[in-house]
Amino acid sequence: MKITPLDIRQQQFKGKMLGGLDPDDVDSFLQTVASEMEGLIRENTELKEQTNRQSRELGDHVQKEKDLRETMLAAQRITEEMKSNAQKEAELIVSEAQLQARRLVDDAERKVADLQGRIQDVRRQRLQFEMEFKALLDNHARMIGSGEQ
Repeated sequence: MKITPLDIRQQQFKGKMLGGLDPDDVDSFLQTVASEMEGLIRENTELKEQTNRQSRELGDHVQKEKDLRETMLAAQRITEEMKSNAQKEAELIVSEAQLQARRLVDDAERKVADLQGRIQDVRRQRLQFEMEFKALLDNHARMIGSGEQ
């Protein structure tokens, strides 16, 4: 059975026996006990409220810590993804640059081969021209030599 301060204040004792307690002293003591009990109940209620408030704050801090951890993990994943994407992009750029360089080298080699072929054609034409010109000169020299005789 739970006793309240009001129960203590309203407590009545039966008649006074010979050599019994003084009713005024008993009433005074009961009032003191009731007042003390009220103080203890008030303190208990305040402590419970404080405990509840601290429990809520702790729960808030735990949730904030969890959110912070999740945010940090998300940031770490995003950073890793960005690094990976940057690496892939760098590899793609290098690959494209190598492909373009290979095309440029192949194109330059084709141009060199084409120019070498043209040089050979010009040399053949020069040699043919020199031979024809020499034959023409020889022919004119014979004509001049036969015309003098």
